Amino acid sequence: MEKTQDATVTSHCTVSYAGVMTTKGTPGRMVRIDDETWAAYGELCAAEGTSRADDLRRHAHARVNAWRKKQALQRRLQHLSDDPSVEDVL
Repeated sequence: MEKTQDATVTSHCTVSYAGVMTTKGTPGRMVRIDDETWAAYGELCAAEGTSRADDLRRHAHARVNAWRKKQALQRRLQHLSDDPSVEDVL
């Protein structure tokens, strides 16, 4: 981080991912994470033998799968609590 007399300037870059695919065919995404956390996260992932991108993908997949299972269970429970209809097999 560079310090000037009047302000603190944090290193940053401008990245545009609109319509840009990564080398593996998945769209790039941009997230906002402070520099200190991002650096520590990089160290953590390296210590675990993975990359930040892979760790974030696995986390997102796990969260989405859990959410989908919860939705499916709620739909089943709702269906069971409904009054029987002609479409139900009794």
